[in-house]
Amino acid sequence: MRSLYFTVVLVMGFCANAAEDFVHNKVIGTEYPGKYKHPAAITQLDNGDLYITYYGGDGEYEDNSAVMGMRLKPGETKWSEPVKIADTPFQGEGNGVVWQAPDGLVWLFYVQRYGDTWSSARIFAKISEDGAHTWSDSMVLSFEMGTMLRGLPIVLNNGEYLLPVYYETGHDREVIAPESASYFLRHDPKTRKWTPTERIYSDMGNIQPEPVQIDDNYLIAYCRVGGDYEPSTTRYLIRAESRDGGNTWSRGVNSPFKNPNAAVSFIKLKNGHLLLVFNDSMIDRIPLNAAISTDNDKTWSKIVTIGEGEETYAYPMAIQTQDEKIHVVYTSDNRSRIMHCVFEESALLK
Repeated sequence: MRSLYFTVVLVMGFCANAAEDFVHNKVIGTEYPGKYKHPAAITQLDNGDLYITYYGGDGEYEDNSAVMGMRLKPGETKWSEPVKIADTPFQGEGNGVVWQAPDGLVWLFYVQRYGDTWSSARIFAKISEDGAHTWSDSMVLSFEMGTMLRGLPIVLNNGEYLLPVYYETGHDREVIAPESASYFLRHDPKTRKWTPTERIYSDMGNIQPEPVQIDDNYLIAYCRVGGDYEPSTTRYLIRAESRDGGNTWSRGVNSPFKNPNAAVSFIKLKNGHLLLVFNDSMIDRIPLNAAISTDNDKTWSKIVTIGEGEETYAYPMAIQTQDEKIHVVYTSDNRSRIMHCVFEESALLK
């Protein structure tokens, strides 16, 4: 695999009229039972509805957690009441990801935890054929213990889907072991087969990859770094690339972007520009920043703060909707509140 060489030009900046450019609204908070609401995922359905999933319950490791779904119809401002869409008796669910596929199916991916840590988890999925109103029974996508997911799939140029997943080991709630690694499940919508790719390894371990495709062969992924949660001066997002359409991947290396051992969102916009939403810190999940690359990850000309204050801004997920607006969901207030931010790309390019 070829070595990684790229140049990043970072120009720190803040929008003078950020209050006008970035609209933040609460989706749900402590007014709904279950203090834990994390992490949020978002997709736009074919009919224009926005749909959010999260897993909720008494806490991250409680067995009463379930994956919940909420809907926002076009023209409305209030999200629907959350409903359970994946709930196994006496079992803890986590990390729900909802996604509108191009063939009309809506996918729900999530994990089940079988022990005291996420190193015991496995990946499950459901589908909906009626716009996320009803869901199929569950299917197992990975039987391997310690396999999880967080990010949205992407559609490759050949029509296959690439689902970002990862292997987390160590059985320690406060440390992501260096053996932890990111990889992907390829899905052929014709055969309905899921095939794992090779894994991305790095010195400290890495999880929760976020891929984009640049051309038929070249893909880039940014990943959350492993390790503990103690203060650090050497904690960066991990970057890897593929030169064969996403089947094999380079070893992960430090990128120029800071990472406090937290999730990141990395997507390609409709005009080909790349958007990175991340916590610009090695210690805290604050601030929440966004950056734009107009030259396929060679340079990043803007870093703009879209969220800061006393609260944390955790696990962002970004999408671009049919009207080309950018939507970012994230959790705050000790993972008890889900927030929704909407802005135009132009807000990051001023």
